[in-house]
Amino acid sequence: MDFTHPEYLVTTEWLAEHLDDDNVVILDVTAKLTSRLENRAKEESFDVGHIPGSLAFDVASGKGVLSDPDALLPWMWPSAVQFIATMAAFGIDNETRVVLVARTPRSGIDSGTMWCTRAWWTMHNMGVDVAILHGGIERWEREGRELSTTPSSPRQVDGPFLVAPHWERARATKSDVLAATGSSATGSSVCIVDALTEDSFDGSGTSYGPRSGHITGAINVPFRSMITEETAAFVEPEVMHGLLDAAGLFDQASIITYCGGAIAATVDAFCLSLFGNDNVAVYDGSLMEWSADASLPMTDPSALHP
Repeated sequence: MDFTHPEYLVTTEWLAEHLDDDNVVILDVTAKLTSRLENRAKEESFDVGHIPGSLAFDVASGKGVLSDPDALLPWMWPSAVQFIATMAAFGIDNETRVVLVARTPRSGIDSGTMWCTRAWWTMHNMGVDVAILHGGIERWEREGRELSTTPSSPRQVDGPFLVAPHWERARATKSDVLAATGSSATGSSVCIVDALTEDSFDGSGTSYGPRSGHITGAINVPFRSMITEETAAFVEPEVMHGLLDAAGLFDQASIITYCGGAIAATVDAFCLSLFGNDNVAVYDGSLMEWSADASLPMTDPSALHP
């Protein structure tokens, strides 16, 4: 079995052969966040050694390059105008092939996978031809490939990036999710997917806000079940298909994924996209927004079984 869209991933071999292509831009989205959501990855990772020609692309900061600087919450989608300005700053136009790369500086904390998929989800749905390096910088380095400390400059582009017309359908709002929690009563079919760990889902582990547990009616498909190593080392297509199929996701008319802050949720969304599912949206505010509003339904199984 192969993915429906294998072009959403590139191998280290492919990238090595295309490092000098004029239309290829490599963006390093490595994260090393502080408690204040400031990203130290450029100084502590990128500047120490990066794939030659790549540019540091700070997605992870709370107000990073793909976030709305005016939003109340971190990591909220940028406007089309903001996105166009970011693409120009990094030398990306509609003819550019972007490759997202990352490493995971602290295992279990700075997952390179979810920052790659967060950037991919936004850029792909905005209209960028974008792929993720399968296995990340760790695989590149393990294979003995070159790292560089030489900075690169963005190339010049002739005109503004043209944003895809229906990009907003990839982003779900609180109202969309609230409607989905009652979808069975209204006869519609929207599946809500929690991409966090099982213990977060059942309320016994980490909480992402004042309330524990999960959005009522959600199912749990932990994003880490889709990888074999921390940075974009995705499981084989048949394994991934089996996991998504076992969760019933290929039978859903519409899917909304969420997590704590709409980062890990993009891993599940990306994996569904690999198989051609275009009926997926990611809840932008996720539990940071949802759990803070006591009027919104949440289920905490741990409270029922102390």
